[in-house]
Amino acid sequence: MSPRGLVLIKMAKKSVIARALKKPKFSSRIVRRCFRCGRKNGFMRDFGLCRICFREYANEGMIPGIKKSSW
Repeated sequence: MSPRGLVLIKMAKKSVIARALKKPKFSSRIVRRCFRCGRKNGFMRDFGLCRICFREYANEGMIPGIKKSSW
């Protein structure tokens, strides 16, 4: 996979990402973002990924110990 990836997800603006990196005045204003695409909704703290990127990485086998379940 290339460094940028073959992602068709709308990327967050650079200004929005820069604002999220700045230390907020109040701790409740922290915005956690996916390190891959910058998405803030559907974020999984354990992995640092949004749900979409998590699914793509899991299907590719890039997250150790995670596999697609079937029953």
